[in-house]
Amino acid sequence: MKDATAALAAKLLYLRFRQLDRERRWQGRLLEMAGYGAREQPGRMLTTAPGARLKAYRSAPADGPVILLVPAPIKRAYLWDLAPDVSVVARLLDGGVRPYLLEWDEPDPASGLGDYAARHLSAAAAAVRAETGAASIFLAGHSLGGLFAAIFSSLYPAQVRGLVLLGAPLHFGTDAASGALGPVAVTRLLDALPGNLPGACLRALSHTAAPAAFGSERQLDWARSLLDRQAMATHLRVERWCLDELPLAKRLLLDLAEQMFGADAYMRGSLQVTGRRAAAQAFAAPLFAVVDARCPLVPPASVLPFLDAAANPDKRLASYDGDIGVGIQHVGPLVGRSAHATLWPEIVRWLWQHWR
Repeated sequence: MKDATAALAAKLLYLRFRQLDRERRWQGRLLEMAGYGAREQPGRMLTTAPGARLKAYRSAPADGPVILLVPAPIKRAYLWDLAPDVSVVARLLDGGVRPYLLEWDEPDPASGLGDYAARHLSAAAAAVRAETGAASIFLAGHSLGGLFAAIFSSLYPAQVRGLVLLGAPLHFGTDAASGALGPVAVTRLLDALPGNLPGACLRALSHTAAPAAFGSERQLDWARSLLDRQAMATHLRVERWCLDELPLAKRLLLDLAEQMFGADAYMRGSLQVTGRRAAAQAFAAPLFAVVDARCPLVPPASVLPFLDAAANPDKRLASYDGDIGVGIQHVGPLVGRSAHATLWPEIVRWLWQHWR
């Protein structure tokens, strides 16, 4: 009787969160109608498949570095191309780099870590290499997208010229020093989900894990942006992005909870992905990692052990110190003004240095 009641309660909560997703997307459309939607660079879809699409952009020099951008599968990928003044895609194009953006879509509940870090990334990388003629390419990943990109790089080292990590969690634990992602994931009964985890449910869990980052600091950022028109425009575009909920695949969540948050399997060298072993120690490409010492979601302690473990001595560590107008500081490396003024020009130079 208790099991049946718990199952019913889980289903009712699931349906309510699905409804909240629809309501939040509607609120996001209102912000877009007010002029705060994404202002993306012209592009075209290179490939489409269930769960993921690959976007290409206007021509850059044919000899420029080639990079695949890997977002987190939590919300829409246009955070990388939010508006011309805070667009990673635009900075790369301006620097002569040829970017491709992987766009996650509504997932199959059975899609697991192997689908994200191996199958989808393999297909995207193959399409990019086929179009550009490059034998190997760069990858850049933000948040969980960085974890996927690192795992892929360990599985297929010959395909990866170098990796850029932006606030990407690689080392997991249940202590606060390892970041707020782990404690949330390992304390939830994910098996009770009747389908994918609704975005609004993840939002609630995120607030529980890091209430300041998703609550008071976000409100403070709005207040600080009031007298800065450009900062306020970015803040409201980030808010619109936050409302554009994308559910997380149930199998992916279970894999992350069991293999990453619970066992720290990638750092321990015991991770099995599509029948192959993926280990941080097998990562052999040049590495550019960006950390934010103030970020409770992905603090340096979640990133630095990976840098120590990676085999290639060609490693660069950069610090992101925050911006006004980014809403959630965790996304600041992608949309912050200081990031676009100093960090991305440095990344572009690094890409060219390792391309020639």
